[in-house]
Amino acid sequence: MRPRIFATLGLAALALGLCGATAAPPPAPAAPPPPPALAVDASPVGAGRAGLAVSYADVVDPVQQAVVSVYSAKIVRERLPPYFRQFFGEEDRETREEGLGSGVIVTPDGYILTNNHVVEGADEVKVALADEREFKAKVVGTDPKTDIAVLKIDAAGLPRVTLADSDRLRVGDIVFAIGNPLNVGQTVTMGIVSALGRKDLHLLDSVSGYENFIQTDAAINLGNSGGALVDAKGRLVGINSALVSTTGGSVGIGFAIPVNLAASIMQSLVASGTVARGYLGVEANPFTPELAAALGLKEARGMVVAKLAEGGPAATAGLKPEDVITAINGQAVNSWQDLRLIVAQHPPGARVTVQYLRGGQPGELAVTLGRLADDTNELVTGVTVAPVSDALRDQFHLPDEAEGLVVTAVAADSPFRGHFRAGLVILQVNRRAADDADSARAALHPGRNILLVWDQSGGYHFLPFQMP
Repeated sequence: MRPRIFATLGLAALALGLCGATAAPPPAPAAPPPPPALAVDASPVGAGRAGLAVSYADVVDPVQQAVVSVYSAKIVRERLPPYFRQFFGEEDRETREEGLGSGVIVTPDGYILTNNHVVEGADEVKVALADEREFKAKVVGTDPKTDIAVLKIDAAGLPRVTLADSDRLRVGDIVFAIGNPLNVGQTVTMGIVSALGRKDLHLLDSVSGYENFIQTDAAINLGNSGGALVDAKGRLVGINSALVSTTGGSVGIGFAIPVNLAASIMQSLVASGTVARGYLGVEANPFTPELAAALGLKEARGMVVAKLAEGGPAATAGLKPEDVITAINGQAVNSWQDLRLIVAQHPPGARVTVQYLRGGQPGELAVTLGRLADDTNELVTGVTVAPVSDALRDQFHLPDEAEGLVVTAVAADSPFRGHFRAGLVILQVNRRAADDADSARAALHPGRNILLVWDQSGGYHFLPFQMP
């Protein structure tokens, strides 16, 4: 299996003593801020045969001023289960973990795009500009399902990048990756767009995420996460996010989140602090040649509707089982990932046009999308958890001293069904206390993970499992 690595650099873990804090009352809700004033240039990067360029210094220099280093720190509490406390004589220990990523200034008043995994769970975030000024940053909002986060620093007149239309990228376009790899300082690497629309990398499987990556051979290393991928005009086309490597370093296979997707997520996070996604209300399967033959159709393309949510947007609009969805708003639908991503990129209440085949005859329907309800209690795909409570102790016959998260359900199609079962208690995820689903998800990472668990058959024991 090829290791998949998020390009964030962990800097240190320092042991601290026990400490406690009392949470302040939440502030009163305020009116949403005005939307960020983004600079956008949607023209194609070039047409026809381009002339020979001997230097891109004039293109890269302005962008470098808008790329920042992002330093994060968080306090991690390790909890020993009751069984082990009698041997080690301590209950809890706290450590300070520090990490490094990159970010991109997109407005003069200090809005910054970066990756969710750069700042996830951070207690403190600091931003260092190219001119060596440093600012404390506020996390405006995060979206684990796309790995996007928005930061805000208190400054004005900042350099910013102009956004391109990432839908107009082509394989072969020249791109530059800019960030702070391995904390050596700001670095520019050059390559081309190697592929578009990478959707089966399984980088975001743990949060049932939405993948639509730009692939590039411009070198991306640890610390580049959240940095800029720009075109030959110096416009932002993507937010660097991850690499696939057998060595832990760049082997020319890096991935960036398209800026069109990142910008739409940013607008939602700035407006409300959350991301509201559209909901169509269908279950669909790939339209294979065998299925096409069974339905008496000649061409196999699109997704065939297997089930409709009763009273859902698609059913209300008139879509029927066995209809074949071929496109939404003119965007081709060739896989479940295509269908899911296209719908989710539209807000609830948006009106979309669904192109379909019914009995081989093309048709169109206008559908008003509903609101997708995300399952915030899902630890990994198909595994639902909840904090241990008296009711769950009774339901699953848990001991009085059990604490942490209990697995409440495991879906029949979950890829992790072989590791989890209902009634399993999770105390730690990679040595971090599992107090709630959010903190437990944040502690997971691609590759080998180790959980400290309790179950009826084995008592307290360690459970290793592999994340894609």
